[in-house]
Amino acid sequence: MSTPKPASPTIVAQNSALLRTLPFSDTQDFDDATRGLVARREPGAITADDGRVVWDDDTYAFVQGDAPDTVNPSLWRQSQLVAEQGLFEVTAGIYQARGFDLSNVTFIEGRTGVIVLDPLISTETAAAALALYREHRGDRPVMGIIYTHSHVDHFGGVKGVTTQEDVDAGRVPVVAPEGFTEHAIAENVYAGTAMSRRAGYMYGAALARGPQGQVGAGLGQTTSTGTVTLIPPTLFVTTTGQEETVDGVRMVFQMAPDTEAPSEMLVWFPDHKALCAAEDATHTLHNLLTLRGAVVRDPHVWSHYLTESIDLFGGEVEVVFASHHWPTWGNDRIREYLSLQRDLYGYLHDQTLRLLNQGLTGPEIAEQIVLPPALENAWHARGYYGSVSHNVKAIYQRYMGWYDANPAHLWEHPPVEKAKRYVALGGGADAVVERARAAFDDGDYRWVAELLNHVVFAEPDHAAARDLLADTFEQLGYGAENGTWRSVYLSGATELRDGAFGTPTVASAPDIVASLTPTMLFDALAVQVDGPRAWEESLSIDVVLTDADERYRLWLRNGALTYSAAPQRGDADTTLTTTRKALPALATGAVTPDGLAAAGIEVAGDVGALARLVAVLDPGDPDFAIVTP
Repeated sequence: MSTPKPASPTIVAQNSALLRTLPFSDTQDFDDATRGLVARREPGAITADDGRVVWDDDTYAFVQGDAPDTVNPSLWRQSQLVAEQGLFEVTAGIYQARGFDLSNVTFIEGRTGVIVLDPLISTETAAAALALYREHRGDRPVMGIIYTHSHVDHFGGVKGVTTQEDVDAGRVPVVAPEGFTEHAIAENVYAGTAMSRRAGYMYGAALARGPQGQVGAGLGQTTSTGTVTLIPPTLFVTTTGQEETVDGVRMVFQMAPDTEAPSEMLVWFPDHKALCAAEDATHTLHNLLTLRGAVVRDPHVWSHYLTESIDLFGGEVEVVFASHHWPTWGNDRIREYLSLQRDLYGYLHDQTLRLLNQGLTGPEIAEQIVLPPALENAWHARGYYGSVSHNVKAIYQRYMGWYDANPAHLWEHPPVEKAKRYVALGGGADAVVERARAAFDDGDYRWVAELLNHVVFAEPDHAAARDLLADTFEQLGYGAENGTWRSVYLSGATELRDGAFGTPTVASAPDIVASLTPTMLFDALAVQVDGPRAWEESLSIDVVLTDADERYRLWLRNGALTYSAAPQRGDADTTLTTTRKALPALATGAVTPDGLAAAGIEVAGDVGALARLVAVLDPGDPDFAIVTP
C-alpha cells in the first residue's frame, strides 16, 4: 500500500485561515451530542456471524484534540461530534443509539414494548443497538417499526430487530410513507450497481482511518458493511395529519415527499412533545444530489415543508431529533434551528434560479453564490455532506438539464477522445505533466486535476501523471470541509496508487430483490438487456401468477424488453407459472430446469426462449473504472 503525503503549505494555510473565520468558540453542539448519555458499547466493533467486522466506531478514536494539517478543521469538528457513540436519552421514553452506523436508530417506549424507528443499514448493527438498549432499559419486545424514508440506511437492518414472521402474524406493524416500497427498491436495483460503486468513493468505507485518510462522511462516519434486509411496510401514511397509535404511542405524521428522499415523512410524538425530523433537518447542509447518484431533490418543497413543520409543531415542540446527528432541545432554539434550515434550502433554490435566469450556468453560479452571514456561521448549515457547490449545480440540473445552451457543449467528444486531443494540443503527455507540476507547486490543485485527468485518460499508464494526479487529489481531500468530498478525493488517490478497492457495500441485497413487484422485476431485467446483442432476437414469455390472478406477456424484440398485462392473442414461446413471491428468483439467473423447479417456477413451452433472454442480459460491472478510462 502507498504512503500518504503530508499537507502542502497551500492546504496548511487554507485550513489555518478557516480557524479564524468560523465560530469555533461555540461549543453548544458538543453539549448536545453528549447530553443524555446512558452507556457506550465497549468495545465498539460489531461483527457478522463469520467474524468479519462490519462496523467499528472505535477506529475513529484518533479524532481528538486540535485538527491536524491534513484535515479541514471544520470537518474535524463535525467528525468529533458524529463519532460520539452510545445509547442516549432524547426525552422521557425516547432513546437513540448513535455511532452504530451511518444513521441513528431510535427507540420509542410504548405500553408493553418498544417501537424501532429507522433500523440502520445492517442487521448486525441494528441488533447491537437493540441489545445495548435492552441492557439498560429492559428486555422490551419490539412492537412496531417505522421507516421515515426510502434510503437503505433507514431500513436495511430491520431483520436485526424483528422477524418477517412477527410482521406477517400482525404482531409488529411496519409503518412507512406512501411510495416507500417502490422508491426503496427502484433506487437500489435499477441503478444499484453504479450507485454502490460510486458510494464506495463517497463514503470512503475502504479507506484507512486516520488524519491522512477517512475521518467521517459528515452525515455519519461511514457505512456499515453487514447484511442488508427489507421487510415491506404493512401500514402506509398517505396524508399530513394522519394519526396512528402503536403500543399506546400516539404519532402524527407530516408527509414530505421529494425532499431528502422521494418518499419521506416527519413524525410528531404529541405525548412527548418531540418531533422526528427524519432527514429534512440535520446538522449539515444536506445533499440535493448525492454524489453516489440519484434523482435531484427539490429544495423548493423542502423549504416549504420545514415551514409547515414550524406551523404544525413549533408551538409545542420541546425536542427535535433526526435520523442522523444529535437532537436540539428547547422551543426557542428549535424554532431558530428549523427556520435557518428552511432558509438554507430556500436561499440556494431562489438564488440559483435568479442567476440562471441571468444566463449563468451551474458551475458559474456555484462559484458566485455566498450564503448570508446567519447561514454561513450556523454550524448546522455548513456543507459537511451536501455543499453549496454541488447543490447549486444540482438545482441547475433539475431545471435546465445537462446542456448549458452553449453550442460548443452540445456534441463534445467523449472523455478519452477529448483527452487525447488536449494532450496533443499541450505538446504531449510529458509537457502537460510538467505544466501541471508547476501548477501543483503554486497550489492551483483544481487546474492540476483538470490537466492531469486529460493525461491519464489519454495515456492511462503514464506513471508520472498518475502519481501527480494522486498527490493532487490527496491535497484537495485534505482541504475539503465536506466529508464526502474528502472521501471521493482520497478514494481517487488510493485507486490511482494502489488499484481498485472494490465496492464495500452493495445495496441490491437479496431481500430487496425479493421485494420487487412483477413490473419492477421486468423493468430491472429490461435495463440489463445488451441491446446490440439482442437486435436479432425475437421471443415472447407469458408469466402467470397463481396467487394474484395476474398474467403478463413479455416480448424481447429489436433489443428492447417490453411487457403488458392486457390479454394477448396467440400463445407465447414460453409460459412461466408461479407466485409473486417466487418470481424474483428470475433475477438471480436461475433458469436451468432444476433451478426453476427449486424456485417454484413451472415452465411450459420452449425453455430455450428463457435461456436466450438470460443470455443477452448484461448485469453491469460493480468495479468499473472511475479515475481511469
